[in-house]
Parts: sequence; C-alpha cells; structure tokens
Amino acid sequence: MKYLRAAVAAVAAGRLALGVVAVARPELPARAWLGNTLGSGVAPRLLGHALGGRDIALAAGALTALLAGNQQDVRRWVAAGALADTVDAAATLVLWRALPRNNRLAVLIAAGGAAAVGALGAAASDRT
Repeated sequence: MKYLRAAVAAVAAGRLALGVVAVARPELPARAWLGNTLGSGVAPRLLGHALGGRDIALAAGALTALLAGNQQDVRRWVAAGALADTVDAAATLVLWRALPRNNRLAVLIAAGGAAAVGALGAAASDRT
C-alpha cells in the first residue's frame, strides 16, 4: 500500500510539474504530444495553457488530500486525474495515425500508466 501511495504521489507531482511547464511554456507539451501538426499559432498555446491549468488543479487537489490524509478526498482527486489521463490516452489512440511517430507511443504509455496508477490508487483508498 505504501508503494501505491508513493506512486500516486509521484503521478500527482509529475502532473504538477507538467502543468507548470504548460502554463509557462505551452508550446512544449503541445509539441511533445502533437509534434508540428498545429504549427506555432494560437491553437497549441491555448491547448497548452488549458491542459496546464487542468493538471495544476488536479495535482493540487490530490497532493493536498494526500498530505491531509483524507482518504475520501484522495479517492476523488485521484479518480478525477485518472479520468483525465484515460481521456488523454483514448484521444491519442483515436488520432494515432495523425500523431508524430516519435512521440505517440511515449504519450500513450505516460497517459495510460498514469491512468492505471490513478485507478488503482482510487480503488485502494476505498479500502483504507
């Protein structure tokens, strides 16, 4: 259980870092996921800012709940993050052929792995 808690905390910390980067430099995560398919206009910056804000909020909620030891809140925040990660993984699969070959597998593994850790963490927090 302590390893799962550590994994949940690591995913939340990684989400926070990604969110901060996305808000500060939105083109970086957009380019990592989408390559140059969007160019350098408003769309990748908007996408980066929006996803960055989402990730900061999800990470802050999960980390706050973990630090407070509130298992019900941990479950809710971690489940919300897992849902977001599942949608990211599904979107990557749906658009697989349109995404850059060099990045799509890494994004799918990261999103799918974070979704799995979140789902396990949310389910385990119900039993503690």
